[in-house]
Amino acid sequence: MSHYDVDDPGEAFQAHVHAYFAGHKLTRQSWPLGPVERRIPGFFVYAAGPGPRFSGWSYLTAGCWKATARRQHGLEFILSANAEDIRHVEVLTMLAYYHAGPQSQRLDLWHTAPIGEPWTPGSHCEFVLIDLPYAYGPELETCSWNNGHVRTLAALPITAAEQALKIDQGIEQLEQRLENAAADFANPLRPSVA
Repeated sequence: MSHYDVDDPGEAFQAHVHAYFAGHKLTRQSWPLGPVERRIPGFFVYAAGPGPRFSGWSYLTAGCWKATARRQHGLEFILSANAEDIRHVEVLTMLAYYHAGPQSQRLDLWHTAPIGEPWTPGSHCEFVLIDLPYAYGPELETCSWNNGHVRTLAALPITAAEQALKIDQGIEQLEQRLENAAADFANPLRPSVA
């Protein structure tokens, strides 16, 4: 957990991301299509290239907490990928738009959301599971500032069969199968565990 002695959540989160991803090439990207600006003004995605924290690519939303914060607490989402691709920005933009919709669509730990199509061409992953950011450790998960905090959760692409397993047998069963298979969540072409 990182704490920043500032009153501006955006300033705190930016400092948090830059400190965490020190040593990585870090850029700000936006998906140019769609209505995300109506729900999350100023929304963008940080893209962190390979580096000391993570050997693949990391894509992190910025702005979800502003649109959905309750009592100065909000969420952001991180997606891991084995290659740089604007598609990951698009997927997170869709996820953020969904999350910032009606209250019934608010995402939290162990919720799932549909992507509506394969994560990338050839991928069987068409849903996103919201989980703890295990690949990044607890240092990334929580960023606080004066009077508030944001929690970063992982957006893990999963298959329809894995989504069905979660519904039928529970999150513990799905997580156990994913762990047993050493599922590579950064690989869009990974095999399903269900």
